[in-house]
Amino acid sequence: MVTSVDRPSPAPSEPELVVLLDEAGQPIGSAPKATVHTDSTPLHLAFSCYVFDTDGLLLMTRRAVDKPTFPGVWTNSCCGHPAPGESIEDAIARRLRDELGITHVDDLRPVIPEFRYRAVMDNGVVENEICPVYAAVVPVGAQVTPDPTEVEEHRWATFEEFRRLAQTPGQISPWATLQVADADRWGA
Repeated sequence: MVTSVDRPSPAPSEPELVVLLDEAGQPIGSAPKATVHTDSTPLHLAFSCYVFDTDGLLLMTRRAVDKPTFPGVWTNSCCGHPAPGESIEDAIARRLRDELGITHVDDLRPVIPEFRYRAVMDNGVVENEICPVYAAVVPVGAQVTPDPTEVEEHRWATFEEFRRLAQTPGQISPWATLQVADADRWGA
């Protein structure tokens, strides 16, 4: 599957909304993203995407230090939340463009479609997501221009290097640690 996005992101004056879910994973409403992540975060819809280049290297990102959840932590390439009515694939394309400046990917595919996790930060803030995991491919040398409000730094690494980081607690995000533990199943 080839994915590109021409649709604009929501206007800055419009709050970014997340889709709230019931325990069965069905939408039950929406809420502003800025108000959702607390010590009692409701279950909501998200996604994780791992971008590989055609040589098989993984684009690792380090979350901006000002992010409210898991700031400064190394993680997979891109994460985000589909807006109400937006497909996960369109949300991934939007966030890859907005966070990393990546405007085109090949072979966007789900690798852990049923992934769900809950993680608590030291300050008590909770992530509580049904978070399908996708992989995508870009050409070697693809331009990456991170938004500094989202991404502190980035680098290309072997997946084995990323997997080794995941074996030391706190080295990568809690969701990526869980996803990497399941990587053999998705062929990474």
